[in-house]
Amino acid sequence: MTRWKLILEWDGAPFMGWQRQDHGPSVQGALEQAAHKMTGEQVTAHAAGRTDAGVHALAMPVHVELAKELAPVRLMEGLNALLRPAPVAVLSAEPVADDWHARFSCLGRRYLYRIANRRAPLTLDKGRAWRIAKPLDLAAMQAAAVHLVGRHDFTTFRSVHCQSDSPVKTLDRLTLERVGDEIHVHAAARSFLHHQVRSMVGCLGLVGMGQWSPDEMKQALDARDRAALGLNAPAEGLYFAGAVYESPDA
Repeated sequence: MTRWKLILEWDGAPFMGWQRQDHGPSVQGALEQAAHKMTGEQVTAHAAGRTDAGVHALAMPVHVELAKELAPVRLMEGLNALLRPAPVAVLSAEPVADDWHARFSCLGRRYLYRIANRRAPLTLDKGRAWRIAKPLDLAAMQAAAVHLVGRHDFTTFRSVHCQSDSPVKTLDRLTLERVGDEIHVHAAARSFLHHQVRSMVGCLGLVGMGQWSPDEMKQALDARDRAALGLNAPAEGLYFAGAVYESPDA
């Protein structure tokens, strides 16, 4: 039995999220089905993080165990052929130690959120970014983001359906940059609460539009109350960007 580390990329639009669902398609289900068709084995795939319906992934680490002997390139190309036409791609495949776990060995997770700050409707990027037509004040958004970095009780930015044991998390990074007519929000932490990134970005959007001041972001955080949340940004702008492990060989 070989444990394989796969790096996946996907468009989240047609999926109910990563996790296998009874009421709709999932990325996990698509991958497991492709692996079963290729090997005849019942496979369970484990990912570095769960994503909601509509959320995309640029580089999601996943592991599976297979008894069949395969070369890495053969596994990657075989899975990609069988995943079609689902918008999921295996970018790489490599064998790893039996105790390596995509989720439990992960030391950090990174997300990207894309805000398209333009008046024109989205065409090529429809479903892949949150469009805000009103000009955004990037400096104000950056000032607001500072209040969220560090160890805090993020109850305000936590979904009522979150299953985490504690609302306290350490946010290592929350930075914003303008890239053409987009604002990119970069978030990094060991782990995140359900909807945490989308909730933070939604409130940053309010700051950028002038509906909140940067200090009101701190007030919302300090309230520790979901009712204090101003806005939950849509899933379509969110991307799982990558995961951190102990070493490059992990």
